[in-house]
Amino acid sequence: MHQSAPRRPPAAPLRRLPPRSVAALLAALWLAQLTACANGGGGEGPSPSATSAPAVSSPAAGRTVVVIRDFAFVPAEPEVAPGAEVTVVNEDSVAHTLTATGSASFDTGDIAAGATATFTAPDKAGRYPYLCTIHPSMKGTLVVR
Repeated sequence: MHQSAPRRPPAAPLRRLPPRSVAALLAALWLAQLTACANGGGGEGPSPSATSAPAVSSPAAGRTVVVIRDFAFVPAEPEVAPGAEVTVVNEDSVAHTLTATGSASFDTGDIAAGATATFTAPDKAGRYPYLCTIHPSMKGTLVVR
């Protein structure tokens, strides 16, 4: 009897990112690099913000990026300047929202998988809770300073 070698399972195919996800990732990385430069990262090696996750909060630059990944907001408590523009990047495969609860009024509306939306932070300093209206267990707090 001839005994053959054990069969290996086929290799998993490479996963390609949708063009919108690639664009969102590149935008977040560009913003991280811009923030690193604005914070004095003058080429002496990577700064902490340049090596962190692509979700970047930069109150000084007036822009903040919140990434939705694995049914969570990253960061969950972004810090922004009053009236700052907040960009929300949905990296999940389903739609989400970033919607204020309570008296604050900011809402991205539905953000399709791989899409991006923006909103303007409140003009008054404070802590503003938010959630995804489609998945209410997803929560965070916008911190305006």
